[in-house]
Amino acid sequence: MSKINLDTVKAFLLQLQDNICQGLEAADGNAQFVEDAWERAEGGGGRTRVIRNGDVIEQGGVNYSHVFGASMPASATAHRPELAGRSFHACGVSLVIHPKNPNIPTSHANVRFFIAEKEGEEPIWWFGGGFDLTPFYPVLEDVKHWHQVAKDLCAPFGGAVYSDYKKWCDEYFYLKHRDETRGVGGLFFDDLNQWGFEKSFAFMQAVGNGFLDAYLPIIEKRKDTPYSEQERQFQLYRRGRYVEFNLVWDRGTLFGLQTGGRTESILMSMPPLARWEYDFQPEPGSKEAELYNYLTPKNWLAM
Repeated sequence: MSKINLDTVKAFLLQLQDNICQGLEAADGNAQFVEDAWERAEGGGGRTRVIRNGDVIEQGGVNYSHVFGASMPASATAHRPELAGRSFHACGVSLVIHPKNPNIPTSHANVRFFIAEKEGEEPIWWFGGGFDLTPFYPVLEDVKHWHQVAKDLCAPFGGAVYSDYKKWCDEYFYLKHRDETRGVGGLFFDDLNQWGFEKSFAFMQAVGNGFLDAYLPIIEKRKDTPYSEQERQFQLYRRGRYVEFNLVWDRGTLFGLQTGGRTESILMSMPPLARWEYDFQPEPGSKEAELYNYLTPKNWLAM
């Protein structure tokens, strides 16, 4: 098995954070990320970077963190009981972008690495991550582009990788209490170690680097599309679903809170504004109603 190198992973993640922030600042054209470095008393810390009130991005964050400790939290050992009693390192980059214009989808991505160790035993390690897209007024061309980038970056790693990780994304970013997906999906993978360290790390890098390829062309196409106050209000209503998923279902949010991570950085994923409305029903045949046709898994590239 190839040698596990935590420092190499961290160096990539730090550079990835820089690259993504630079790409998003250029796409916005006005606002810049502000960095907030933090330390965790139990071990580790991170760099939280937030962008606000831009011409394109209403609010977003691109976070790097590396935390470590003597034992794994309950959210991790429930999923992997063999981790109990092991020390751990967890590092990653996580981002969420909430654009101002309702015609630009919200986007999310993260890539991460875990390693858990115990004296006298082999380390347990894995990579995880992915990216997904949450449109309010979806355009099939954009959805197909998003998934084509995902499929292309998966191709060198095996013919079934895209379909397997697309399916996992559809299943993970699913709001059971609403019976709908969070958006149009993308990729999601976890517990990746079966390829060995080098190939698994290479795939994680491909996913992280692929985010800007997938997202920036959509921003460029939709950022100047006019929108009405009604469309803005629908965007805020649908952002409520994003909040619901992150607080009710997201394993990463729970892991961060249970490991004593920095709350402001963990909840950076929340939109700056959102709204809820009792039993909202879109007008049949409206642009708002069209969204709901996208909130079920489909083979987008075949459409």
